[in-house]
Amino acid sequence: MLPTRFRLPLCAAAFALLLAALAGCSDADPSPPGPIVPGTAASPREVNVIARDYTFAPDAVAFVPGETVLLHVINGGLEVHEAVIGDAAVQDAWEAAEAATAGRPPGPTPVVSVPPDVAGIRIVVRSGERVDVTWTVPADASAAGRPWVVGCHIPGHWERGMQVPVHWVGGGSSPSYSASPASSAAPAS
Repeated sequence: MLPTRFRLPLCAAAFALLLAALAGCSDADPSPPGPIVPGTAASPREVNVIARDYTFAPDAVAFVPGETVLLHVINGGLEVHEAVIGDAAVQDAWEAAEAATAGRPPGPTPVVSVPPDVAGIRIVVRSGERVDVTWTVPADASAAGRPWVVGCHIPGHWERGMQVPVHWVGGGSSPSYSASPASSAAPAS
């Protein structure tokens, strides 16, 4: 056992080390990845989206308009999740379509759909499952100036904040991760 005169300085030093370690674990925006090389039909760029209860990782997804990506959507949570990628109109359409399933008993996600003219993509993943989808990002996706989002519309998930922004980048450039998730697609009533 240490003499009393050493205990207080040792505890203070340990506390300072703990504070320094916790400071390194902040919720600050992540460092952006290196330059993005756009995927092609012959060689899609791989993009991971991990769904948990009730978050996505990474906290923003970067796409190059017109590129082809191989999306790996992984459900690391305990509930069924989905990744709906699109602008506010897409998010609103899926929120309204899935609102009809609220209060149903647990089990498979009921089949729901949106009008055929609603663009975007929807990938449903069960707990522990990974679904891979090859997708060509619309070339004009960023042209309209409407923010795109990755969101989950299983009843209650969107309201709990299960959404992250999409960042548009040109080939060979690095995305900026300073934006927060879009909130323009309010749940439909």
